[in-house]
Amino acid sequence: MGFWYVIGIALGLAMDAFAVSVAAGIQVVKLDAGHVLRLAFSFGFFQFIMPVIGWLAGRGLSQWLAAVDHWVAFALLAAIGGKMLWESFGPSDGSCKDPTRGWMLLTLAVATSIDALAVGLSLALLEVSIWMPSAVIGIVAALLSALGAAFGCRLGRRFGVWAERFGGLVLLGIGLRILASHLA
Repeated sequence: MGFWYVIGIALGLAMDAFAVSVAAGIQVVKLDAGHVLRLAFSFGFFQFIMPVIGWLAGRGLSQWLAAVDHWVAFALLAAIGGKMLWESFGPSDGSCKDPTRGWMLLTLAVATSIDALAVGLSLALLEVSIWMPSAVIGIVAALLSALGAAFGCRLGRRFGVWAERFGGLVLLGIGLRILASHLA
């Protein structure tokens, strides 16, 4: 498998992580290096490890995983996006849950990397080595996540609650796109 082909796959997979990082950056009031590093590491790590898991699952579980992966990604992204939207219409107490910590970060990282699991399954069926593609996928996702968080923070400062609503809609849209592409 050629390097530029792997870069193309990595960029395609990282677009969800980028969009979610923008949404996360919108929610963080004062974005610092810790926020960016947590997002970049988490998204990069899960984008790296999920193709490996998919590759290891190989032929045995591919039918079962392909049947539910889109539902899992949709449910996770819809829940988080819906929560962001709901909270954007409520009264603001000045505090905001940090999406770069805890269960929310884990949920976002898993939800955006489920497509990478499918790529790993595909690579196993093609009998392609997984290590170089997984590393490239993880690095690209980490870099784009860091850029997305910085961009989202600027949007959040400029547009406030409207940016948070937009971020929630983006997460819902990504979930719907994943669901529609797998059901079509």
